[in-house]
Amino acid sequence: MTRAEENTASKGRLGGKKVIVLGGSSGIGYAVAEYALAEGAHVVIASSHAGRVEAAVTALGSNAEGHALDLTDEHAIEAFFNAAGSFDHLVFTAGDSLRLGEIASTDLSLARRAFHIRYWGALAAVKYGAPYIAAGGSIVLTTGIAALRPRSGWAFGASVCGAMEALTRTLAVELAPLRVNAVSPGMLATNLWQNMSEEDRQAMYEQVGKHLPVGRVGEARDVAAAYLFLMESGFATGQTHVVDGGAVLV
Repeated sequence: MTRAEENTASKGRLGGKKVIVLGGSSGIGYAVAEYALAEGAHVVIASSHAGRVEAAVTALGSNAEGHALDLTDEHAIEAFFNAAGSFDHLVFTAGDSLRLGEIASTDLSLARRAFHIRYWGALAAVKYGAPYIAAGGSIVLTTGIAALRPRSGWAFGASVCGAMEALTRTLAVELAPLRVNAVSPGMLATNLWQNMSEEDRQAMYEQVGKHLPVGRVGEARDVAAAYLFLMESGFATGQTHVVDGGAVLV
């Protein structure tokens, strides 16, 4: 660690803390990793894309490390936390491309996949990660405003989000005094929409953005600070922090 990094680690809000970000190689997770590093944390990122993990660690710098991890594999998740040892904060932002569509025309076997990473992956991460979290640490999960403001064609996404909010509240009670919270982002311009064409994606961002009170869709960094707040705040637990540009108001 350089002298500049040592100074940051001693002065930052997360100075000396170890933060694990599952899904940290891109999107919200990567932005959270950047914020945590800036606040003095040592950051461990993990995702299923080995090449993306390697590129992210190179960009994040020497106080970050990364691992390829299949978040649909319970045994791999267990082994990851056994090897990681003690740490302070667990952040789960992992998710695959969103699936939209009316129920009548949806293959339910594909719809079930919406839960594979976002719910079951998060649950496995909590199960195997929580025993290693140091006193005063926390877990921050990720949901979405579809549970609060569902729209036609969003049945599966809204179901996952609703399940994550209920899971967050229950875990906050069951794992107390370990704090468990969640962040609920609105529409963000991230790679979760990579299954759409560039033209359709930009049209969607423009259409959604012009109806929001803030006048645009969000970026990953717009919501990343909420994760830092929930990590740092020793009095917040069982909460879902909505950061949506005002979407649930309109």
